[in-house]
Amino acid sequence: MSSVPASEPKVGISPALDFFDLSPQARADTLALYADAGIDQVFIADHVSFHNGMGIDALTYLAALSGIEPRLDLYAGVLLLALRHPMVAARQINQLALAAPGRVTVGVGVGGEDRHEFEVCGIDPRTRGRRTDVALDLVRRLLDGESVDHRDEFYDLQQALIRPRLSSPVPFVVGGRSDAAVRRAGTLADGWLASWCSAQRFAAGTALVEETAAACGRTPAWRHGIQLWIGVGGDVESATRSVASRMEGFYHIPFQAFAKYTPAGPPEVIAEFLAPYVAAGATTLNLTPCGESPEDEARAVAAVKELLICS
Repeated sequence: MSSVPASEPKVGISPALDFFDLSPQARADTLALYADAGIDQVFIADHVSFHNGMGIDALTYLAALSGIEPRLDLYAGVLLLALRHPMVAARQINQLALAAPGRVTVGVGVGGEDRHEFEVCGIDPRTRGRRTDVALDLVRRLLDGESVDHRDEFYDLQQALIRPRLSSPVPFVVGGRSDAAVRRAGTLADGWLASWCSAQRFAAGTALVEETAAACGRTPAWRHGIQLWIGVGGDVESATRSVASRMEGFYHIPFQAFAKYTPAGPPEVIAEFLAPYVAAGATTLNLTPCGESPEDEARAVAAVKELLICS
C-alpha cells in the first residue's frame, strides 16, 4: 500500500515560457510573488531541441533562478538524462546543489515525444530507456562521492570522481507513465513523478514503486508526486481555452489528448481534482498554470494549495 503523506504537499509552479524575456527586476518580482503566495518551489521541464528547435536546459535554468529567490526550492521536472554524459550531468547537479543546498530535486525522464530530439544529439531513441537506467545509477554514485569504474555499450568510466562531495544527498525521482518508469523509480530513485494519469493509476503506480524497491532492499523516504498543466480562471470554459491554447502550442498535439487530466476553472475545481492524488500519497504537486497573468496564476496555485491543506 502506498504511504499517505505525513505532512502537507509541496506545491510547485512552472514559470511562463517567456520568463527570461522579462527584465531582471521583473524576474525577481515574479519569483517573490510566488514565494509570498506560499508556493514552495519552481520546476522546469527539459528539452535540448524540441519541436522546431525550441528547448529549455533545466539545470542551467534552475542555476539562473537559484540566487534570485532563496525561499523557493528548485525542481528539474524532468531532466532528459540520456541526452547528457553522466559525468557532465553529475558535475552540473553537484554545482547546483552547492549553490542551493537542500533546495534541489532532480526528476529524470526518458522523453520520446519528439524522437528527432534524440537523433540530433547522436542518441538512438530506441536506447533511451536503457541509457537512462545506466546514467541514473552512475550519476547517483558519482554524487555520493564514489570512485566509479564502469564500462558498457554506452559509457566508459575509469576512476571517475566528482568532488567536493555533497553534505546531503540530492533527491531523485523518475517521471513517466509506463510501468517501466514506475519500476525505474523503485529501483533507482526516491519517488515517482506521475503525469497524465488517474488517481487510481497513481495509487497503483506508487504501490508498484514501493514493492519494487522492497524487492531490491531499498527503503527511501518517498517523494511521490504528480505534474500537471492547469487552466486557471473564474469559469471552466475560459480557463480551458487558456490551457488548451498553450498546450497545443507547446506539444503540437490537439488538446483533446490531454483534456481528461488537465483540470481547469477556479481553484475549488482544481483542488477537487487533485485531492484524490494527495490522498493516494502525493507529496509533490507540480502545476503549470495557464491564466490571464502571472499574478492570477500565482494566486490560483496558492489558493489550490490552501484548499488542499484545509480539506
